[in-house]
Amino acid sequence: MTAPAPTRRSGRWIAHWDPEDESFWQATGERIARRNLWFSVLSEHIGFSVWTLWSVLVLFMGPEYGLTPADKFLLTSMVTLVGAVVRVPYTFAVAVFGGRNWTVVSAALLLVPAVAAFVVTEPGTSFSTFLLVGLLTGIGGGNFASSMTNINAFFPLRRKGWALGLNAGGGNIGVPVVQLVALAVIGAGGGPRLLLGIYIPLIVVAAVLAALYMDNLAAVSNDTGAAKDAAKDVHTWIMSVLYVGTFGSFIGYSFAFGQVLTNQFGRSPLQAAYLTFIGPLLGSLVRPVGGWLADRHGGARITLWNYVGMAAATAVLIVAGMHGSLPLFVAAFVVLFMLSGLGNGSAFKMLPGIFQAKALAAGLSGEAAVAHGRRLSGAAMGLVGAVGALGGVGINLAFRQSFLTHGSGTGAFVAFLAFYAVCSVITWAVYLRRPAGRMPLTAVAPQARERLSHAEV
Repeated sequence: MTAPAPTRRSGRWIAHWDPEDESFWQATGERIARRNLWFSVLSEHIGFSVWTLWSVLVLFMGPEYGLTPADKFLLTSMVTLVGAVVRVPYTFAVAVFGGRNWTVVSAALLLVPAVAAFVVTEPGTSFSTFLLVGLLTGIGGGNFASSMTNINAFFPLRRKGWALGLNAGGGNIGVPVVQLVALAVIGAGGGPRLLLGIYIPLIVVAAVLAALYMDNLAAVSNDTGAAKDAAKDVHTWIMSVLYVGTFGSFIGYSFAFGQVLTNQFGRSPLQAAYLTFIGPLLGSLVRPVGGWLADRHGGARITLWNYVGMAAATAVLIVAGMHGSLPLFVAAFVVLFMLSGLGNGSAFKMLPGIFQAKALAAGLSGEAAVAHGRRLSGAAMGLVGAVGALGGVGINLAFRQSFLTHGSGTGAFVAFLAFYAVCSVITWAVYLRRPAGRMPLTAVAPQARERLSHAEV
């Protein structure tokens, strides 16, 4: 039997899209979905790179720029803040404008902060101007949310984990890539404008390729009811706190690592650039491993032990900072990056299990329970991702205050250690000590009891 082909209308819109139909998927769906995935990854990757540009631009800013360490940490805090906030509207923009159309628009919008930074990044520019341009740069953080929403619609349920993991990982790697490019630029004796001059044409390329090769899905529509239901559920906000500790740490440290090395250990911009990319690179690469471990051993269990490891690594950082040991400090920081990446994977894998567990406890079963869990977990992911990114703001503000008060990052690390301890307690108390939502195990089938109590949640 001939598989139904995607029905198209003008403007690269696909009216009929049914990836759950195996014959459709094998005949035409997979090829189209993969093509959209690759160009979505490219656009999201450039978005992450632009978002984190200031993590390396501030390394170029020597005394002639007149910026204090506190100014630089405040600048990167505001960039992170905008990136977190715009994730909410970007999540819903796909349904309003179409995935291909919004990818083109969101990629092209990156030209605004990139060109603005190219114009103003020179000695004599006021801090308020840098702050304004930094705020514009934050829009790059929103590309992750719209890209994940778009790609989620293209793939069948059985392939979503792989597709979304690849999409997220490809985007996250934009952080170490821009740092590696900065290392090459600094090593070649170039300045910040050379770095920006490399990325401006790449933004244009990403937008043009998205326009030429991506598609819109007419079937994608906003489920505002799901978003409201997810926002009312306490587990959305509990998981947001946990994601603050994982992704918030990843993006916050990505912005702050180089500044800590230059301010606390006296490294030059080139010396700092040699080290800053390692942690974000490894943290991005191990993100899928966190999801894989969660599949095998349970999301809450992996998240709990991950937070224990993050607390231990932070304690080592405190000791290394107090004794001025750069090798120990860098090694512990890289481990902390890797653990934040693992935690990103395991925490996100918890969401579907939590909402499916609640569906089972409410009396739903089979496909109805799966559909309910998928509906709410999909909506919750957008909110959790946005709140989690706010953790990066807190990290940079904590470093700013620590350097103002103590002249080092030690005070901030003490605060982070306490927060990771709180996250460990929350994970154990809510998702391991008893089933999610305090649901009685008698409310679900015997086969589901073990699954729910061990962190499918």
